[in-house]
Amino acid sequence: MKRLVFATNNKHKLSEVRAALDGPVEVVSLAEVGLAGDIPETADTLQGNALQKAQWVVEKLGIRSERLGVFADDTGLEVEALDGAPGVYSARYAGEHCSFDDNIDKLLAALDGKENRRACFRTVICLLDPTTDEPLYFEGRVDGQILTERHTHGEGFGYDPVFMPDRFAVSFAEMPLDVKNLISHRGLAVKALAEYLKA
Repeated sequence: MKRLVFATNNKHKLSEVRAALDGPVEVVSLAEVGLAGDIPETADTLQGNALQKAQWVVEKLGIRSERLGVFADDTGLEVEALDGAPGVYSARYAGEHCSFDDNIDKLLAALDGKENRRACFRTVICLLDPTTDEPLYFEGRVDGQILTERHTHGEGFGYDPVFMPDRFAVSFAEMPLDVKNLISHRGLAVKALAEYLKA
């Protein structure tokens, strides 16, 4: 495969993945292959959502998908003190059509007064390779803690301003993108995907 369709129009995700996959393949967005509309995301696991999104793209592309690989990801923030929430509902934790800030506000409120702020980010990528019969999955995980307030320096998105990975003294949002890609959940999952593609 020389071109891969990434099931997203999220410019932040797209730039992260393009930076990490620079070399093996050209990554194109949904808009670049003429697809629009809301992608279904109704599974109760990250793996299920990633598969559902990738299959949606394949169905929409039709015969073109026979020449293109398609991949999708789903990411969840799992907080120990909240019994793993928001998890698979991370993107819509504060409700449908909520903003990143809405989600962070709800998370900080839910953790107010709690001593245990341990959390992890997990990303699962599902690749539908036209040369194989079964979906392929690649996972990345990073452990850390939720900060008590936002720490941002212009980079990052989602929960990045309040997530500080282990062994670092800054949030994801304060890191340069190239550093974040080396250690982040999505970066690790994309690295595993890149190793598969190079092989």
